[in-house]
Amino acid sequence: MKYSVLIVDDEPMARRGIRVRLKPYSEFTILDDCENGSQALEAIQEHAPDVVFLDVQMPGMNGFEMLKRLPKKRNPLIIFLTAYDSYALHAFDVHAFDYLVKPVDGERFAEAIRRVRRQLKLRSEGSLADRLGNLLAAYAPAGTTSPYLERFAVRTGSRISFVMADEIDWIEAVGDYAGLHVGGKTPLLRETLDNLEHRLDPKKFVRIHRSTIIQVSRIRELQRLPNRDLSLLLRDGTSLKVSRTYRDRLDSWLSSS
Repeated sequence: MKYSVLIVDDEPMARRGIRVRLKPYSEFTILDDCENGSQALEAIQEHAPDVVFLDVQMPGMNGFEMLKRLPKKRNPLIIFLTAYDSYALHAFDVHAFDYLVKPVDGERFAEAIRRVRRQLKLRSEGSLADRLGNLLAAYAPAGTTSPYLERFAVRTGSRISFVMADEIDWIEAVGDYAGLHVGGKTPLLRETLDNLEHRLDPKKFVRIHRSTIIQVSRIRELQRLPNRDLSLLLRDGTSLKVSRTYRDRLDSWLSSS
């Protein structure tokens, strides 16, 4: 796997220094050097690099200001270069992946590269899962077309596996991911519950909470609580609370069934 790199620093010696330190890492290809923020924005737009080594202090437009102007569709891993360790917290406030203090220490540089490799590998695997998921969603044999998702491509370690929608017991929000509870396993899907709610068959799946979607065929019983709230008991013994905000969705399904 090859990864592309952009180096942005107003000091020629600093740019050369990063080039020299990157030489042992053959999987990283340097696309270009930029000496200011304006050049960097153009280069990022044109080349879409995987990694950007970005100097914090540059004349005209510093590194933080440059990132504010970066198009949202461009999201390289940013490694800040700074002469002052005090910039570190600000760097992470703007979602930098890492930062290196000048003069750059060889061991610290190697650590940053190790972290970058891991993150790019995960990003690549996640992208593959997304592409497979889109392919599966778009494909259906003649006469069986459905507007709803019937199976998912999910990443498990270094493997891509497939989960049929009918196999799912319930779905849980895990940050920007969705945990698909299938038997005793919970593979993660890189999608929010808001998106999934509209992509799942409403005859089979109902959202009962901000962080929970259930497959209605898995409901064993409904339980009314003393405070007039409602909870569900699933076939596998899982007990889930029904939020008052989403109670109407469950009521609608119950009336239609």
